[in-house]
Amino acid sequence: MSTDATVDEAAFSELAERYRPEMRVHCYRMLGSFEDSEDAVQETLLRAWRRRETFEGRSTFRAWLYRIATNACLDALGRRERGLQVATGPEVPWLQPFPDHLLEEIPADEDEPDAAVVAKETIELAFMTAIQHLPPRQRAVLILRDVLDWTAKDAAGLLGSSVASVNSALQRARAAMKQHLPERRLEWGPGVDASKEEQALLERYLNATQDADAEAFIEMMREDARFSMPPEPGVWVGRRTIVESWSEALDIESFGLVRGVVTRANTQPALACYLKRPGQDEYRPMALDVIRIEEGRVAEIVTFPPAVFPSFGLPAKL
Repeated sequence: MSTDATVDEAAFSELAERYRPEMRVHCYRMLGSFEDSEDAVQETLLRAWRRRETFEGRSTFRAWLYRIATNACLDALGRRERGLQVATGPEVPWLQPFPDHLLEEIPADEDEPDAAVVAKETIELAFMTAIQHLPPRQRAVLILRDVLDWTAKDAAGLLGSSVASVNSALQRARAAMKQHLPERRLEWGPGVDASKEEQALLERYLNATQDADAEAFIEMMREDARFSMPPEPGVWVGRRTIVESWSEALDIESFGLVRGVVTRANTQPALACYLKRPGQDEYRPMALDVIRIEEGRVAEIVTFPPAVFPSFGLPAKL
């Protein structure tokens, strides 16, 4: 960053805005809430401007922003009610989906090759749920070390801690993640384009939703499938248990007709569901289903309320 950028607000803002997309992802991983991550990014950029004179060029501007963003998130977590800093049960009440189209805004930078880690690293909901069970500082250490590939020394410097403390926190965090991640997600990796099989399964899921076909849902799910509806409490396990919990919604005559719009969230396929109640003439937002697929079957469905639709650019009605 040039000297002029440290004193010229327009130049500074242009430089800082370049990193907004990946700061949003970083804050989302820390906080688990898309809305809170947006607030944290705004706070990060505000703090960066106020403290611009502290950037001395000993690290990259990007690393300097990560330091500010991480501390802004830790402060935000500290302001949450103590019981909401860490998930204590299988569900995460504050969890919100992340629109995939925002991941596309993260630029590749040949001068900072580690920036690609953010674009390639998955933020699927299984990972996001697991990491919300970690205490805030362990969460920060895991993200810095295992997701962003920072050295223990750099992570310790950011957190104002020792290398030994960081290494100890990382060991505990990894052990906790193994307890909370699904067995087949112990190694999280880059998101990939949906396979033809996944696309076909999503088409079946769309048809089953629109036809209110209970047996079709059961057939496409794993026996040990999971279903949750943040912020509502509870996790339903088992495909028949899940579909039975939907009995009211699958009664077209009393509940109404559902139509779906395919989208993506957290590098996973998703379906935005719109409901036309009996007597109504338009379909209105009902829920967003984010789907995890394993071995050709639906392994997990996380359903979010229609308040998340605007962040995905979804229509207000059909």
